[in-house]
Amino acid sequence: MAHYNLATPVSEADIRKLRINDTVTLQNTLFGIRDATQIHMFDHGRKTRFDLSGHAVIHTAPNVRKVSVSTEFPAGYEPICIGTTTSDRMERFTRPLMTQNGVRMIVGKGGMREGSAEAFKELGGVYLAIIGGTAALETTWIEQIEDVDMDDLNPESLWRFKIKDFGPLLVAMDSHGGSIYQEVKSDVARNKEAVLKSLGISL
Repeated sequence: MAHYNLATPVSEADIRKLRINDTVTLQNTLFGIRDATQIHMFDHGRKTRFDLSGHAVIHTAPNVRKVSVSTEFPAGYEPICIGTTTSDRMERFTRPLMTQNGVRMIVGKGGMREGSAEAFKELGGVYLAIIGGTAALETTWIEQIEDVDMDDLNPESLWRFKIKDFGPLLVAMDSHGGSIYQEVKSDVARNKEAVLKSLGISL
């Protein structure tokens, strides 16, 4: 296990170095995205003015306060609580995020499925897991909401966050086919079989 400090945007080579159970701290920029954002992008063909190539996206619909545009709040929003939502329901968007927008890292909770694992392996991406219930802590890692696109979808807009020391995050799915979620499933299956056998139950 190793720790990596990655300033976005990153290259495919940066991603290929990462293995499951490594940890990552992100610097510079992070994009917030959620269900409605991706439905509009990939089901309705809507384009963003942001360049996501080499970047990380986080599954979120942040709690923000509308304020006057200023140097401190260039997008006109103050971050109040920016947490992470469950990733699984956005499974079908992993591949188009990577092929159409060049995304390299997805930050979320709960993991993703086989389709995402295949996309990460083929295209060079990773899933970075964050612990649920840590929204207050995550918010301290976000220095500023720099910009926002598709704001008619608020709070499921496409957000551009300026970040510092965002992490550590766990590499839960890597670009080599590794997945801690698959490992847990395999362990559960083995343990279940052993328990049933000890009880004299055969499947």
